[in-house]
Amino acid sequence: MTLPLRPVSTVGALADALRARVLSGEIEPGTALPEQEIAAAYGVARPTVREALALLVHEGLLRRERNRSAYVPEVTLSDLADLMYVRRPLEDLMARALIGQRVPGAEAALHRMAALPAEAPWSDVVGEHMALHQALVEAVGSPRLERLYGALAAETRLGLVRLRAVYKDREVLVREHRELLDAIAEGPEEVARAAVAAHLSHSWGGDHQS
Repeated sequence: MTLPLRPVSTVGALADALRARVLSGEIEPGTALPEQEIAAAYGVARPTVREALALLVHEGLLRRERNRSAYVPEVTLSDLADLMYVRRPLEDLMARALIGQRVPGAEAALHRMAALPAEAPWSDVVGEHMALHQALVEAVGSPRLERLYGALAAETRLGLVRLRAVYKDREVLVREHRELLDAIAEGPEEVARAAVAAHLSHSWGGDHQS
């Protein structure tokens, strides 16, 4: 049951609420989000809904076409395969640049992920996962790498929605990322690069295809 939002920072609060529902999978791909229905459900004005939806469209979590309500786009298996095809070389560059280093931001994100309560929404897990990988990319110190990686962020988040059924035991996800960070920090380079490639292939391919 949805509840009316407080009038303070209503646009941001509404965007946060809808984002969490999209990333948790509650709002499924293809679902339309009519402004009037959302306004009624959350007790806010339509201009507020319009601004909140615009934020999510900008993030890539929603899509809007002419004469159609905003909706959650479908990320197909083909889309995910292509996403990994592009991400692998970027994360390989990251691994090569960070050999022998511990990245505080990534370690902190992993710690937060592990500390989430069992009842925490999947959107919180997605947030920490994205923060971990983003911290690794930022630690390289290449603005262009960050921009390229950032362009893939929305599809990555939407893809992670599908992994919630795979990682019912969050400890598995935490352990996989612990192993990834250890491989980068401890090296050697070949091991770290192989760990990054395996992490992407394992998380998004085969039995973990999302």
